[in-house]
Amino acid sequence: MCEACPKAPVGWLGWIELPENRPCIPAGAWIDLTHRVGPDMPCASIFPKPSFNKLRSLPDDPFNVTEIHMVAHAGTHVDAPLHYFADGPDMASIPLDRLGGAGVVWHIACDEDQVIHPADLEQCRPLLQAGDILAVDTGWAQHFGTERYERHPSFSAEAAAWLVERRIKLLACDFATPDLVYHLREPGFDWPVHRQLLSRGILVCEHLTGHAALAGERVEFQFAALPLIDGDGAQARVVARRIQ
Repeated sequence: MCEACPKAPVGWLGWIELPENRPCIPAGAWIDLTHRVGPDMPCASIFPKPSFNKLRSLPDDPFNVTEIHMVAHAGTHVDAPLHYFADGPDMASIPLDRLGGAGVVWHIACDEDQVIHPADLEQCRPLLQAGDILAVDTGWAQHFGTERYERHPSFSAEAAAWLVERRIKLLACDFATPDLVYHLREPGFDWPVHRQLLSRGILVCEHLTGHAALAGERVEFQFAALPLIDGDGAQARVVARRIQ
C-alpha cells in the first residue's frame, strides 16, 4: 500500500439535528431563483464551460435531441457532502426535507473581494430560526456575465461557524462559492466554509439569482436538485415564495 499517496479526506459528522419542518402559510406566488441553463450559464473559471449540441434536429430528423456536457457545479446548483468528504452522502442520498422549507433572505451589500464576517450577519433581519434555509443577496447576481462576477464576496471561517451554531439547513449565495474567492487564496487553503457546513450536512447552493426581490422576508424554499448517484453536486431548479 502506498503510504505517500494522497488519501481521500473523510470527516462526515452526520446530518445536523434540526427541528421538523414547520407548516408554511403562503403569502405570495413562487419566484424562480435559477439561472437559465445554457452554454452561457455561470460556471467557475476553473471548470470547462458547458456545451450543448444537437444530436438530432428538426426538420432533417423526426425530433430534436440535445446532448449536454457540463460539470455538476455549473449554474444554480447544490453541493452534496460528498463534494469534500469521501465518506459523505451523494446527491441521491440527500433526504427531501433537507432541500426545502422555511427560511430567510438577507441582503448584505458587498464590494469586490469582500469577506462576510459574523458581525455582518448579526445585524441582519429577520432573525434566523433553527432549521432555517438562509439565502444571502449581496447584489452579485447582477454582475453575471461581466469580469466583476469573478471577484465575488465570500464568507469567513468564523461566519461559517456562526451559521453552524444557529443550525441552519442550507446556505445559498449569489456567486460561485462561499469560500474565499480564488485569486485571494494562500497556499494550503482548505475551503473552511464548505468543510464546516458540509461536514454537518448543511447544504450549499451557489449561483442563486432573483432573490433580491425577497430580501428582508421569511420565505419558503424548494431546491429541486437532481438525485445523481455518486453526485458531488447537481443542478437545481430553485423557487421561493413569501410566507406569513
